[in-house]
Amino acid sequence: MLQALVVVAVAIGSYGVVDAHRELVVDVDGRVQTLDGYGRTVGEVLAFHDIRPGPDDLVQPAASSPAPRGGEVVVRSSKEVTLEVDGEASTFTTTAHTVGELLAALGPRGDGAVTSASRSDPLGRGPVRVSTRKTVYVSVDGSVLPLRTTEATVRDVLSEVEISLGDEDRTSVPLGAAAVDGMVVVVNRGETTADTVTEVLPFDTERIESEELPKGHETVRTRGVPGERVTTYEIRTLDGAEVARTVVERSVTVEPVDEVVVVGTLDVSQVQADPGSARALGRALAAERGWGDDQFVCLDKLWTKESNWRWNAANPSSSAYGIPQALPGSKMASAGSDWRTNPATQITWGLGYIAGRYGTPCSAWNHSMSVGWY
Repeated sequence: MLQALVVVAVAIGSYGVVDAHRELVVDVDGRVQTLDGYGRTVGEVLAFHDIRPGPDDLVQPAASSPAPRGGEVVVRSSKEVTLEVDGEASTFTTTAHTVGELLAALGPRGDGAVTSASRSDPLGRGPVRVSTRKTVYVSVDGSVLPLRTTEATVRDVLSEVEISLGDEDRTSVPLGAAAVDGMVVVVNRGETTADTVTEVLPFDTERIESEELPKGHETVRTRGVPGERVTTYEIRTLDGAEVARTVVERSVTVEPVDEVVVVGTLDVSQVQADPGSARALGRALAAERGWGDDQFVCLDKLWTKESNWRWNAANPSSSAYGIPQALPGSKMASAGSDWRTNPATQITWGLGYIAGRYGTPCSAWNHSMSVGWY
């Protein structure tokens, strides 16, 4: 330690060892510790404790920034991961440490996506498989259905809306193929001698604009479900070949349900947060997770509704407590023993809860708008 102090003293010169002293809370890949160090910049204080981030690692504030007194420094080590999105794999370097943090980089495309592992799981050696929300167009029984889905394969997409296939039916792409956005699947009905045919009735899609969501975000309020009708035909054949088909009777057995899609119109440039406020802290901590202003708009609406960003907000009927209204409040102890009074601890826990359960703040806000809680 004496040798380190001598090196620091030489490095900072007339600046002064006492003036260079800093006590920082350092979070290195989720391991939080309070360190005494010396240096004028964040990088110098970290180097004092032999913490030397690589060129691809994340340091917040930046290593070249002045070292704050009593502040917090977050260091996230980079790693190489393989992400398979809708059957297409890519390998890259990231500072994300959980599946949820990795998906946050997908932006609106990751909202509502289904993953091969829990969003709260740490990134491992194996690939992360993601099936995003997508629109697959299915041409069946004379209709083209725009199916919004997170299912991974063509077989699962058809099963989700209960489009059944007969033994002689065929599809234009293999049933095991990955479902991707914009895909067109043609269902060819096999020949049948039945006089009665069950046909799919398409549903309509209604798009509703809402300032409750930022621009670029959409959510399905009501999932569209195709209906069914039963048609009885009189079939004439010559030498086994159909030459005429006449409708004798047609009745709707299941009415289709229209799909309702909510489209965000809120301009995220209007986001405001007073410096030094819990909102400003929440915005900064959300940004560290890769969530920009579009996600912060949703977070602001969610926690304004829950607690108005008050660290001491208490619900006497449910025992929910704090800015994120943890139920019970003692859950936030996992983020720090000062959970009762420290907004930073409460916000850190709340962001982790949202990432693990919903993936993004906008997904949590969508859920809250639908059922009244998150």
